[in-house]
Amino acid sequence: MLFRRAPKRKVMVIGLDCADPELVFQHWLDDLPNIKRVVQAGVHGKLRSVTPPITVPAWMCMVTSLDPGELGVYGFRNRSDYSYGKLAIANSASIREETLWDILGREGKDCIVIGVPPTYPVKPLRGSLVSCFLTPGSQSQFTYPNELRSEVQKLVGDYMVDVRGFRTDKKQWLLSQIYEMTAKRFTVAKHLLSTRPWDFFMMVEMGTDRIHHGFWQFMDPQHVLYQSANNFKNAIYEYYKYVDSLVGELLEFADANTNVLIVSDHGAKRMDGVIALNEWLVQKEYLVLKCYPTAPTRFDQLEIDWSKTRAWGEGGYYGRVFLNVQGREPEGVVPVSEYEGFRRSLKEELESLGDSKGHPIGTRVVLSNEAYKRIRNIAPDLSVFFGDLYWRSSGMVGGGKIHSKENDTGPDGANHNWDGIFMMAEGNHLVDGTRGLPSLEGLRILDVAPTVLESFKLSPLPQMQGKAVAAAELAKAV
Repeated sequence: MLFRRAPKRKVMVIGLDCADPELVFQHWLDDLPNIKRVVQAGVHGKLRSVTPPITVPAWMCMVTSLDPGELGVYGFRNRSDYSYGKLAIANSASIREETLWDILGREGKDCIVIGVPPTYPVKPLRGSLVSCFLTPGSQSQFTYPNELRSEVQKLVGDYMVDVRGFRTDKKQWLLSQIYEMTAKRFTVAKHLLSTRPWDFFMMVEMGTDRIHHGFWQFMDPQHVLYQSANNFKNAIYEYYKYVDSLVGELLEFADANTNVLIVSDHGAKRMDGVIALNEWLVQKEYLVLKCYPTAPTRFDQLEIDWSKTRAWGEGGYYGRVFLNVQGREPEGVVPVSEYEGFRRSLKEELESLGDSKGHPIGTRVVLSNEAYKRIRNIAPDLSVFFGDLYWRSSGMVGGGKIHSKENDTGPDGANHNWDGIFMMAEGNHLVDGTRGLPSLEGLRILDVAPTVLESFKLSPLPQMQGKAVAAAELAKAV
């Protein structure tokens, strides 16, 4: 009797950093024919990100199905110890847990990984890897295996891991750089798909994030900086159409036995302004300075009287507040017995902080021990999402102003939003399409890794927090 081997299952994950569900599903889907094919051939919905919804740690949460607390990574910069000055940039060495490609490689699956943050410095895997935007530059060893680096450079020249200095007023330059970076990344992706064996493919394109930050104010009439007469009104729309065309080229590599997922780590929204977190703490006398600066000054350049300081903060897409606790920080002043009460009162004060006219903005403050299953390394005592992410946080002090329209790190038109995108379809249905299902509810970024493993008939690891998007849901769509 002749037995036929079962078809080889593959999974393709196309990550579009910061791709927004409102833009993709509500406004522009009919103009994104390749993305629409995936939506109509399978299941889709908003994908709830993690706390905080930022690139690092969100992508690693996606591929490990663990929250930031379990990873011990709470943003790009994290406290190294309980001293006042040591902040370390998160990178691949910060991640101890197994990723999807670690698990699949152990199961004998060949993997191609491109641009997933943070994958620099590179680690060995079964397959090929091109590292992420945290790579210092193309002069670094940004590939695995090592010899892949010269192959990539021969293919596209100077490989762009990111657009350096994307917060700029030079908008035409920025636009050309985003397009160049995106073209190179997809060129490398197509090359590896056509020249390497693969069972699992995953790439992340950063251009969708960079174009939001650079051009949202030109698109959105509700933006505080919007001007109706501008040359970049359609910049984001045209870029989405360009990315869709490149997605279509990748879909050509998805055969009938390939599950295709298109995902993002979070969404985007307009930025209404910036709140100077440390300036507010100074004015409330929670952060005490030896000398108030004559001009806006970064936190690490302030002269702080730690013997009188009760709290300080870090800026960014969200604000992180740390308490100066007795027995924990070197000059801690907040008694352990008062820690919880002080933290709760700070939470209430920050949530009631309005805009420059005192109008409520809907700030959310999260306590780390309530947000995460467990906490590794040093988490913020409070995480502050000003205006529920319509406002960015600044760590600067000086000038006496708490509210501003301008970002302290350079021109920026957008902040992050809580929901990204999710869509999944089987390759044999991409050509035919289907009627499509209404969007699924309750999808979480932590569900992606179990979903990929289920595609390979593999069980999720016991520590994974997410659950697979049910095969039954996919079957309904077809």
